[in-house]
Amino acid sequence: MGSVAGSNGKNGKQKSARDMILSLGLISLAAGVIYLFIPHDDSAPDLKRVDYRVELLTARRAASYPVAAPQGLSADWKATSVRFSGEDFDTWHLGFHDSEGEYVAVEQSAQKPSVFIDDATQSARETKVTQRIGDATWTRYEGEKYDALVLREKGSTTVVAGTASFDRLTKMAQALRTT
Repeated sequence: MGSVAGSNGKNGKQKSARDMILSLGLISLAAGVIYLFIPHDDSAPDLKRVDYRVELLTARRAASYPVAAPQGLSADWKATSVRFSGEDFDTWHLGFHDSEGEYVAVEQSAQKPSVFIDDATQSARETKVTQRIGDATWTRYEGEKYDALVLREKGSTTVVAGTASFDRLTKMAQALRTT
């Protein structure tokens, strides 16, 4: 008498392959059904508004230059990031998103202007275009990632940079106050 397992060899392999294919199909079907019924949102995440008042007061006390922050911007400008580093050339950063979803940052530092501007503008290049904002003359920079307005003053450099249009960058620069 022969072994039972030996007589079923070819049929057993075919049955195993068929069972694996059926199992794979059922798993794929289940995954598809789950995907359809689980809500998913492809929109950009809602960025949380930050309150930068405490950091601004700290920066204004500690920095070697007058620290700028906007006053009088409409509520559609949402502050989303803030930081001050006294160890790193008194570097001040205040980031915003505007109503059009564009990013605008106010950057200030006592660091060597050429190094700071390159970093703050994401390697944007200086143009020959200047514009008068208040009592100061700002220089336009254009780049692949960010455009910027740059103000060089004795002891510090101020950069208003981001993905927003020059009109929006100008609006931010107009709102900047040091007191």
